[in-house]
Amino acid sequence: MAFRYYLPGMAGTKTTVKSENTAYQFTPGTRGWLQPMASSKSGWEQTNPSYEENYLQDIPVGTPSPIGAGWVYPALFKTANNWLLFTEAAMDGSYCATRLSCDSGSTIYHVAFPDPREVITGKALLPQLSLPAYSPWRIITVGSLATITESTLGTDLANPAIKFDKAYVKPGKAAWSWIMSKDDFIVYDEQIKYIDFAADMHWQYCLVDADWDRKIGYEKAAELVKYAAKKNVGILLWYNSAGDWNTVKYTPKNKLLTTELRQQEFSRLQAMGIKGVKIDFFAGDGQSVIQYYIDILNDAAKYNLLVNFHGATLPRGWARTYPNLMSTEAVKGFEMITFGQENADREANHCAMLPFTRNAFDPMDFTPMNLYKIQSQVQRKTTSGFELATAVLFLSGIQHYAESPDGMSHMPAYVKSFLQDLPNNWDDVKFIDGYPGKLVVIARRKGSTWYIAGINGDSTEKKLMLNVAWLKNKTGSIYQDGKTPAMIEINRVDVNNKGLSTVSLPANGGFVMTFK
Repeated sequence: MAFRYYLPGMAGTKTTVKSENTAYQFTPGTRGWLQPMASSKSGWEQTNPSYEENYLQDIPVGTPSPIGAGWVYPALFKTANNWLLFTEAAMDGSYCATRLSCDSGSTIYHVAFPDPREVITGKALLPQLSLPAYSPWRIITVGSLATITESTLGTDLANPAIKFDKAYVKPGKAAWSWIMSKDDFIVYDEQIKYIDFAADMHWQYCLVDADWDRKIGYEKAAELVKYAAKKNVGILLWYNSAGDWNTVKYTPKNKLLTTELRQQEFSRLQAMGIKGVKIDFFAGDGQSVIQYYIDILNDAAKYNLLVNFHGATLPRGWARTYPNLMSTEAVKGFEMITFGQENADREANHCAMLPFTRNAFDPMDFTPMNLYKIQSQVQRKTTSGFELATAVLFLSGIQHYAESPDGMSHMPAYVKSFLQDLPNNWDDVKFIDGYPGKLVVIARRKGSTWYIAGINGDSTEKKLMLNVAWLKNKTGSIYQDGKTPAMIEINRVDVNNKGLSTVSLPANGGFVMTFK
């Protein structure tokens, strides 16, 4: 269900909304799976909030946020046997984004406005409406976990797509050097290697990350574009969004702040043949920041550029309104796992919760699937079968993979072939089994082929009996963990005449089944 507010008034009258009194009251005993909102201007180079905190899972309602700034959407709750997922949609730039807040011990959660610091410098925090006007939709998806994972309400209620040439909007997969080799290797030769990698994997894109303008330069980047085009690979380029609201030194910076600057830069990129931009480090959720996101999306559409927002807010259905928005981070993704062992230790639990929360509606640039190993001192605790399954479980318009050419060289040919043929988007979805943070098994269909992926969020083995009645008496293939965590085996899998199939999931393990 969903509701929104209509504000009547004489046409053209301007008004500011100072607060919103929407509140949700839960019965005692309700539990929550909630991500704390980060404090504005905190964290590395003052880049918070970026929706990258660790979720608190299965907590009593009224648990105070450990940071004190509220809770982000989508917010998941369980009361008795019912699940509820709260979010918002139809953000047109006139309203700020909101979050939930509650007093310690209270069963009432309020819709709250952002921190006053979450603004474009000198511009508005609060909603600036031209009457008559509507608020964004307040959305509550209610039912089973199947309802939560199969619902499209969070995007259905976003505004319809803007009018522009959508022929260039093509979902796909991307190679990406930074996730494994980091800052020092954003250089020409390394990008050639990853373009070749993308071409070999039949992936459509290659992302060139931060400081490319200084370490490669526009002229050599244009050469990369020409080289990649011969191999049917499109180039994506990274940008720093920021004016003075963060202290990040990475460049290009300050090239997107105004319409004139965006037109100049986007026109240059279009002439070079660039396919899209990844824009990082935004300033929060104030009205002026939300308007900045939308201005970028509108201007990028005019120059046939795809967009990926990082260090960013939850997109709240924007992928429907702006089909050139391919993905948004707004999650503690795989890059955090490469930074520290603590994040790697909790990866399985974290990933097994995301399909029920962050990735329920909106595209999520988690940058999944590291099949071999992390190229640092961090030890991955998930199996290779688990990592392969995330390529099916997680949804993103462009899926950036956390694997290197060297890592892929250690995988058997059938894994490489699987990834070369994996669909770029899906026609249908079915929830099969799971519980947030502990287990998730989801089936996705493309054409006449079903992919069933599952991951174990626990450190103990699970034996599953999967109900896949629509596949009864079918035989397929299963990619599953082998004798060591780094191995992936391919075996035959059968569904009996009752529509049941059995599978064993090792601790932090995973699988993918395919039925054609």
